[in-house]
Amino acid sequence: MDLARWLCERKTYFSVRLKKHEYVELEEQIWFQLKDLGLTPGSSLYYQGVKVTKTKGFSGVNLATKWSRNYRKKAQKEPWYILTNLESLSAATAAYSYRMGIEEMFRDFKLGGYNIEGTQVTGDRLIALILLGTLAYSMATFQGSLILRKGVANYVSRPSESKRRYKRNSSFSIGLKAYSWLNSLSFFAEEVQELIRLVPNKRAYYSRGLRAATIIQSAF
Repeated sequence: MDLARWLCERKTYFSVRLKKHEYVELEEQIWFQLKDLGLTPGSSLYYQGVKVTKTKGFSGVNLATKWSRNYRKKAQKEPWYILTNLESLSAATAAYSYRMGIEEMFRDFKLGGYNIEGTQVTGDRLIALILLGTLAYSMATFQGSLILRKGVANYVSRPSESKRRYKRNSSFSIGLKAYSWLNSLSFFAEEVQELIRLVPNKRAYYSRGLRAATIIQSAF
């Protein structure tokens, strides 16, 4: 709530999620707890000029609420209650949805990527490392995006589970793993050929993987 107030004072656009037990004043002296607004899967509401929380709240902001409908056994457990100064429901929910990439980004910045933090370098060496890392990160991200569009990402990274809230692998992660996967195919080529001779019924899968490797190689 303090963050939303701070951003509002600086005339900065924001979309901040509220907890379901927060109170909003939709009409003068009529307060509702968010969980009591009556949303059901597939429904959405948008209120302008509301006041939020009875004690330390502030007014003149908007409230966007959305509960996505169930789709192919994927169900959103509860609605989004979004405090915003954007002028429409679609703008508020679209802005908030960008945060879904945070999980991937954190993993990329930490041990899932180049782990620059772990080097503990400072000064000019850190600046040089960041510049180099930025170039490498951008290249891996572009390559990963291309591999995703070609539909062969599952060969280099574990696919996301149906019930997983966020994607398991970012475009950067896919690009990075693709490079290692191609190197492994080349390094263990003789061993793999020997295994295929021992288990010939797997040759069709092996051939399919080689075709995928050719497609992935075109991204580099």
